Amino acid sequence: MNSFLELAKERYSVRDFKPDAVEDEKIAKILEAGLAVPTARNNQPQKIYVLKSEEARKKLAELSPCTFDAPVIFMVGYDSSLAAVGRIAEDYSFGDIDSAICMTHLMLAAWDLGLGSCWVGHFMADEVEKAFALPENIRIRALLPVGYAADGSVPGPMHSASRSMADVVTEL
Repeated sequence: MNSFLELAKERYSVRDFKPDAVEDEKIAKILEAGLAVPTARNNQPQKIYVLKSEEARKKLAELSPCTFDAPVIFMVGYDSSLAAVGRIAEDYSFGDIDSAICMTHLMLAAWDLGLGSCWVGHFMADEVEKAFALPENIRIRALLPVGYAADGSVPGPMHSASRSMADVVTEL
């Protein structure tokens, strides 16, 4: 297994997938990572939908151009009735943050299992929630197409570019 830092640096957004199905065992391991998420007050509001059927994936592709014909797509969000309300701002819901942490776990777990993925925010949540007839308390916040990277898949040109440590970090 890679060290975490190696994993974080190697992983890149895959936007071209082989048509090969992702094994159920690998999907189960990715989902395990989605359960091992630190959430506000440990309320665990994360909600993950796994789209494997062609019908479900086509329906989502009609709502987002960024499904990339992946053989499996995770729709990630949270249950607003479970999300902790905190003190960042009055009535602030931690659901978005908890969803983002969950997405990160899924994305890195997929890479660790030899699968590519791409964090997608190019969709209208209300349209997706309606199309899939999700309960009123479910908020979808991100999509994660997952599969085996197509031959020739490489990181984008900006993959290794980052702002300097001095530009990002301020010690107080």
